[in-house]
Amino acid sequence: MEPETTCTSNDTTEKRKLYMALELSQKEWKLGFSVGPGQAPRLRSVPGRDLGSLMTEIQLARERFRLKKDAEVESCYEAGRDGFWLHRFLEKQGVRNLVVDSASIEVSRRFRRVKTDRMDTGRLLGMLMRYHLGERKVWSVVHVPSVKAEDERQLHREMMALKKERTRHINRIKGLLVSQGVVMEVDAGFMEAIEAVILWDGSPLRGRLRMRLEREHERMELLGQQISQLEKEREEVIRTSQEESVEQVRRLLQLKGIGVNSAWLYVMEFFAWRGFRNRREVGSLAGLRPTPYQSGESSNESGISKAGNRPVRGMAIEIAWAWLRYQPESALSLWYNRRCAEGSSRVRRIGIVALARKLLIELWKYLETGAVPEGAYLKSD
Repeated sequence: MEPETTCTSNDTTEKRKLYMALELSQKEWKLGFSVGPGQAPRLRSVPGRDLGSLMTEIQLARERFRLKKDAEVESCYEAGRDGFWLHRFLEKQGVRNLVVDSASIEVSRRFRRVKTDRMDTGRLLGMLMRYHLGERKVWSVVHVPSVKAEDERQLHREMMALKKERTRHINRIKGLLVSQGVVMEVDAGFMEAIEAVILWDGSPLRGRLRMRLEREHERMELLGQQISQLEKEREEVIRTSQEESVEQVRRLLQLKGIGVNSAWLYVMEFFAWRGFRNRREVGSLAGLRPTPYQSGESSNESGISKAGNRPVRGMAIEIAWAWLRYQPESALSLWYNRRCAEGSSRVRRIGIVALARKLLIELWKYLETGAVPEGAYLKSD
């Protein structure tokens, strides 16, 4: 008896999809192609950012797997330095792409494991097929911002980077002075103050050291000017813009305890474009979600996940402390005082993180529905 064979009709063949995974690096991109699980992937390499070669390989893969020239393509790559421009290009070419959170990709727990770009491409391809076959929790998909939303994030991110750089210059100046036994503030009168600095042996600052301090101070002053320029630009936008995102900033500024820096960061980085569906998503994306650990008789709390947006998480904790000061009669402040205010410093620190999460959710509800957090005051009250 001859073995039975399965004949695939042309209609079924035409409906098949091409799956593609990309492993991106500076010089070379690894591509993996397949049409279904259990099949050895077709692996190819193209020069980094060579879009012509990329589209050529997609068409060759269609021919290799005997697909129609316009067969659907599902692709994915890990979020990283390349950002979202490639996602937008693929979408424009009719390729349905996913940008995947690298930290959510499952890996072997062995102390020593084999890792190459070729193997990573194959694993990524396999997970892409599993995702489209129904395993939605196999990884986390990044919500890609629009070009406009991504551009709006540049102002506050540049300002944060400049402030960090200015702090490094201040700390470097202080460190250089401390190495000579001198402690002084780096303020507006710093250049005049170093004229009168006398070292332990009665001598003034040496020439090379003094010139270095002057150059460090000049760079610090330049950064201060750029920060001031960005702050003025932000103030002008808040005062005149009619954009929905800026309107959300103005609404947050109506609450006591919320300043310009926090309102702008919350909206442009978080609330304006992400489209949260529930309170869990808000806490999770900020990295404020609890991480319980339970196995057998062992059960403990491992703290917050810290897997979300780091600037928003840091700002949320700062604003939680400010909320206790400026909104002492609010329901959230009363909850904190009842649960944590009389505890140890450790209990208060744990409590402020819980308050930060609750407050972030209340601010989201305030922007979505207009409901002011219970017991909170507006600046106009």
